[in-house]
Amino acid sequence: MNIPGFGLARLLATDPSVLGETGLNYNVWYFIDLIPEGTQRSLFSMLFGAGIILFISRQEKKLDGIKPAEYYFRRQLWLLVFGLIHGFLLLWYWDILFHYAIGGMILFAFYRLSPKALIVCSIISLLLMVAVHQRFLYKEKRIISRGETVAAIDTTKVKLTDKQKADLSAMEGFKEEASIESKIKAMKKENEAVLGSYSQLYENRTDKTIRQQKRFGYYAIWDILMFMFLGMAFYKNGVLLAKAKTSTYLLFFLFGFGIGVPISYSWLHSFIDNGFNEFDFVKNTALDLYETSRYFRAIGFLGLVMLLYKSGWFKWLFELMRPVGQMAFTNYLLQSIIGGIYFYGIGFGMFSKLQRYELYFYVAAVWIFEIILSHVWLRYFRFGPFEWLWRSLTYWKIQPIKKQKKVGNLDVAIA
Repeated sequence: MNIPGFGLARLLATDPSVLGETGLNYNVWYFIDLIPEGTQRSLFSMLFGAGIILFISRQEKKLDGIKPAEYYFRRQLWLLVFGLIHGFLLLWYWDILFHYAIGGMILFAFYRLSPKALIVCSIISLLLMVAVHQRFLYKEKRIISRGETVAAIDTTKVKLTDKQKADLSAMEGFKEEASIESKIKAMKKENEAVLGSYSQLYENRTDKTIRQQKRFGYYAIWDILMFMFLGMAFYKNGVLLAKAKTSTYLLFFLFGFGIGVPISYSWLHSFIDNGFNEFDFVKNTALDLYETSRYFRAIGFLGLVMLLYKSGWFKWLFELMRPVGQMAFTNYLLQSIIGGIYFYGIGFGMFSKLQRYELYFYVAAVWIFEIILSHVWLRYFRFGPFEWLWRSLTYWKIQPIKKQKKVGNLDVAIA
């Protein structure tokens, strides 16, 4: 899901009109934005929420007093450090670790709640997220309406005040920024920075990282928490452990996609019908229902995955992917390392060199590499390398990493 942001200029990730994409490129963009867009990080957030319960409950079974909390917060603080490294050294501006570190610390206060209470917290977070989106939408609508009101004034008869001039300038700036000419200019500027010197690349990527992190307190916090709450609830009531009835997962699938996809279709076509122009889109759109669509589509995907698992027909697929999941942290960071080497100008410089559909051949190659690596690595080691490092830092003690094999009655480390 992140590959358009890694291989293309940011504007191109969500807007095929910048390069006038048609045919296969357009169809790939359309399918991604209609169905899975935004849902995979939702599932990731659910699993992280489940991991919170799993980690704390294991610690509480072994330790007394505040030790479980101490280990948990140390774990989260080190995750925050990894997020900063990811954003400012590996230069991936869509880093999620920073947000998960802070969101996870907030959720410590809620981990003892019942599944029903956690689901209520999730719905409240969704409503707050929807409210934030409406605020942004109507703030931009006010920019347009105020500017158009001033533009209608006959300046040959009336002298504009400084406030009116500012309103007109803000509207014209918004309109200009939404034009295809400005988008192409921004795309070329980003291409030059990413394919240029290290200092140009660093400035471009870290500026985006800083903007992402600034948005967390007011915007992204609800984006993260609403699915973490859901993951905590679904772990506690057994939904994520495949303990629910098959009919429950079927209901998730039908209900989630049945509501989420039509909303997504309406949202997407509003963007298309307004010529991919954000100025016109804002002017002509009454409600921003992106988060509502994403929430239900994520539940639909969860239902689909669990139906595949419960059927037993795809046991081979889950066996294939299990080691990848066990090394999720390593594979996540490794994708950024590989992507930086392949796309950035300080590496092979393939940024904006591939067509949209070709990016998914690259994705397939990385997947194959990481699947093989995960299987081979976990044959000899207990954890992935970054999982091991994170674990050692959490407990402030070097953790054993080599697997043990039985030799008689003795456990011997595999060399």
